[in-house]
Amino acid sequence: MTDSLLRLHSETVRPEWIDYNGHMNVAYYVLAFDHATDRLLDHAGLGAAYVKAENRSVFVLEMHVTYEREVRQGDPLAFATRILGVDGKRVHLMHAMHHGTEGWLAATNELVLMHVDLAARRSCPLPDAARRLLDEVRTAQSGQPVPPQVGRVIGLGTRKPGRPSE
Repeated sequence: MTDSLLRLHSETVRPEWIDYNGHMNVAYYVLAFDHATDRLLDHAGLGAAYVKAENRSVFVLEMHVTYEREVRQGDPLAFATRILGVDGKRVHLMHAMHHGTEGWLAATNELVLMHVDLAARRSCPLPDAARRLLDEVRTAQSGQPVPPQVGRVIGLGTRKPGRPSE
């Protein structure tokens, strides 16, 4: 039995991604996750060819990254994607970045994407075929536990959202 996660992307930590701490810089985690998002969009028929043909695209509305364990130059990375929700215009998803050979979780990336008409610069409905495919993936993955990183709120734990710090 498979876990039904989409495994559409893998890559290796490049030398230019390493910072003065000797590990992958935070900006490159986001870049690597963006590469995984591009593969998902290609898979759903919403990639670069779709953008060129239809003058529509997908924008990121919100993103959260968690850093679980550092990766270093030359480490292989493997990405697993979970579709958490789909509606008429938006997709909620999470990528998990694992060490490609050892399997441990390195980082996660939770995103909300919005389908956009590039001429109007406004949201518009997802194409039916893409919405159906993404919803089928979501349904196939729905029996899995929700990852603990989903919906996290950033803070120091004692402040309530909207309340000034003391």
